[in-house]
Amino acid sequence: LGCSGDLAPLSHVALAATGEGEVRDADGVMTDAASALAAAGIRPLVLTEKEGLALINGTDGMLGMLLLALADLEMLLETADVAAAMSVESQLGTDAVFAADLMALRPQDGQARSAANLRALLADSEIVRSHRDPAACTRVQDAYSLRCSPQVHGAARDTVDHARRVADRELLSAVDNPVLTADGQVRSNGNFHGAPVAFVLDFLAIAVADLASISERRTDRALDPARSHGLPPFLAHEVGVDSGLMIAQYAAAGIVSELKRLAVPASVDSIPSSAMQEDHVSMGWAAGRKLRRGVDGLARVLGIEVLTAARALDLRAPLAPAPRTARVRALLRDAGIDGPGTDRFLSPDLERVAALVSSGAVARAGIPESTKE
Repeated sequence: LGCSGDLAPLSHVALAATGEGEVRDADGVMTDAASALAAAGIRPLVLTEKEGLALINGTDGMLGMLLLALADLEMLLETADVAAAMSVESQLGTDAVFAADLMALRPQDGQARSAANLRALLADSEIVRSHRDPAACTRVQDAYSLRCSPQVHGAARDTVDHARRVADRELLSAVDNPVLTADGQVRSNGNFHGAPVAFVLDFLAIAVADLASISERRTDRALDPARSHGLPPFLAHEVGVDSGLMIAQYAAAGIVSELKRLAVPASVDSIPSSAMQEDHVSMGWAAGRKLRRGVDGLARVLGIEVLTAARALDLRAPLAPAPRTARVRALLRDAGIDGPGTDRFLSPDLERVAALVSSGAVARAGIPESTKE
């Protein structure tokens, strides 16, 4: 329930740390905790006064899930910028809207960082350069999903930054009850309440859902000949015979719809317990669990966008993409994800690109200065 601590899950962890109960070993096999600790060369904890309470009475469970999500989201935000750049480029969008002076008119830190990534990713692109002449391109504005990528990605970055500050403070906190103060007093308190962590877990779930939503919209545009500016329907090899990447967009749309449902806050769903003594709780553990599902879903949606945009870049030949987006396309091809061709079983390609996204390989290929693993 995220109040009086993450009692049940932390109790399982503490039990294993003391050599009791069962755990899964490195191979996923259930074994007794004492044997697993011995095999790993770890001595079981021997608890002294109050340490048992400290291990289970606090926000450490939801905080751990927050920290893991933050690590993944920092990398996925870079990946989102890579995916957006590939979509803008392959759909003949303009990079002029990402100019630094335009970003300075709205000094949001995250927006500026995403726009800088997009400018770097699209630098020296023959495709972008091919339609800069107003005489050759009469379009005035790109669709929001292309033009507003740094604004949406940037808002998510700022949300991650806020969540990281909350996590940093929580890591420095004493959150058990009662607490033993420096002068030796035992004092009751409410620091175990998980609201600060639960709120940011829910904030992040909203950001994750919207990142996935705008990514899926960019993917859909690439597959629609009425909006893709010269690309074949569904990027099919033989129009009317092959379905191309049509079903990949279905998969992305299904995931995005699930992420929207997961964005409903858990922290507003308090339920009383302990004979009404604990009559308001944070539900932070539930917020952390659904955020994990959201982060994993976002990785898959971004992977589908990268897969789609890479094929679209191939179809813009002989014009060459930017050096950075070309590296990402080469990464996919080296991983066995083929370019345009007749219809084939898509599931292996979707799994491969999801793995490349989740490992950080796509982010590092497009933004080499990123060190996120």
